[in-house]
Parts: sequence; C-alpha cells; structure tokens
Amino acid sequence: MASWLANLPPVRGLLQEKVNLGRKSWFGVGGPAEVLFVPEDMDDLVAFLRNIPDGVKFTILGATSNVLVRSGGIRGIVIILGDWFKKIFIENDILEVGAAVHCAELSMVAMDRELGGLEFLSGIPGTIGGAIKMNAGCHGSEIADILMECEAVTLSGQVKWFKISEMGFAYRTSKISNELIVTRAWFRGIQDVDYSIAKKNKELLSKRSDSQPINMRTCGSAFKNPDGKKAWELIEAAGCRGMRFGGAAISDKHCNFIVNENNATPEDIETLGEKVIEKVFENSGIRLEWEIIRLGEK
Repeated sequence: MASWLANLPPVRGLLQEKVNLGRKSWFGVGGPAEVLFVPEDMDDLVAFLRNIPDGVKFTILGATSNVLVRSGGIRGIVIILGDWFKKIFIENDILEVGAAVHCAELSMVAMDRELGGLEFLSGIPGTIGGAIKMNAGCHGSEIADILMECEAVTLSGQVKWFKISEMGFAYRTSKISNELIVTRAWFRGIQDVDYSIAKKNKELLSKRSDSQPINMRTCGSAFKNPDGKKAWELIEAAGCRGMRFGGAAISDKHCNFIVNENNATPEDIETLGEKVIEKVFENSGIRLEWEIIRLGEK
C-alpha cells in the first residue's frame, strides 16, 4: 500500500481502492483507479481536497464518454462527481446545472421548459463538466454559445467562479486548467423560439443514430477536425474506413469513430488510432490530433 493511502482524510462519500474503470468506460475497457473518490456533496469534496497529503496525483473523470483508460490504470486518486452534482434548477431562461448532469438530460429538461438553444446537447454523450472543459459541440453549436458562468474547485479546495470571457474557449478546447474540478454551471436558454424544440431534438437524435455507431462500444469522435477540413474525410481518403488492429476497428458507419468490435484492449484502440494518424499524414500531409483523452499507464 502506498504510504499516502493511510493518511487520507475521512469522507462521507465513497472512497475505495482498486476500482475497475473499464466497467464505467464507454469503450468497456481500461485498468483500475488506484483510489476512487465519489464525494457525497460539495462540502465533502472541498474538505477532502483541503486535507489530503501533499503530492498526491488527481484525475477527474465524468461519464468517460471520450476517455480511453490504458490497461495499467490510473495512479493516485480518481474523482467522479456523484448524485449531488446532478441537480438542475431553472429560473426564467437561466439554467443552473450540476457538472455531473448528462448533456442529453439537460437538453431534454430545457425542452420540457420550452427553452431553446440547447438542442445540440442531445448529441453529446458526456457530462456538463467534461463538455465545458473541452468546449464540446455538434451540429454547428458548442458549449461556449450557451454558457454564462461556471463554478470550479481547485485541487487545494478553493472554490472559484469564472465568466465566459475568462475561459478561453476555442474549437474543442478551453483554458480551464486540469487543476480545476468544474462543479456547477449557468446556461442561458432562449425563450419564445419560433420553431418546435421537440421536433428539432428528434431530428438531431435521428441524424446521430443514422450516421454514428451508437449501438457499439465507442467514445465518439476519435480525432479533432483540422482547420477547414473534416477528419472523417481525411480518414476516408487515406483508405482507413474499416481498418482494424486487434479487436478495435474504424467504424464502417462513420470513419472518425473507433469501435471496440471484438474484445479490444486499450492498447488495440490506441495503436489503431496512431496507425490512422500516420496513414492520414502520409496521404495528406495533415497530422490529426486525438479528440479522445488517453489516460493512465500501459
């Protein structure tokens, strides 16, 4: 046992050693967390962070919808926000949302309250916290379009608030430090829209179902779109559609998706992705960047 484990402060939430993260991953693979902490509430999270031993490594995970955990697992403490962080409050056109709320759920809640502008969230398979950090988006919209402010906690337990102008949003990225745990956010919906929100949600969900391998173990888009280009077109042009390595494959349905086709290992998935990057570079001179976040040790 690592010496720091015996010195962790008491918690009211879940604190457990050697937790299998593969069961939580959308790929269905991955090694263990050395320690998993699921705080009971905000006070539990802040107190824990303020009293942990110095030098302990932290990793923050959400729904793991765009994360690949390598077979060696993640050292240190993995934090996943629990049910207390899944609350939604609405006043007029402002939505106060916990970071552990799933994007698709927020889209449905906004629809029920007849607030527009959040329909694109129905196509994002992750939680609000992760979506904010990576400025997630689809169908021409992104988190930066609707976000007003967010709350976050530093790894030393200090609570901070950030206006949209302070977050440095760009395509699929932000300047929100990995040393921050996003805990809550405020969004502005659109009242009295001149279209059917329910119809638009249905159309976007249908489009996603028709174009993406949503019934397979996958983690969404594997690679970011380069400036002025679409990653899937570059992958197609390089002859990578249907390409395989071990149990992993490039989806025949959408070639910017890697799928766990046949008991793939994390290393199968990562190796296949790296092979695609090289083939695309050889064909086009463009080097794709991973959109999937790869964590842990091989």
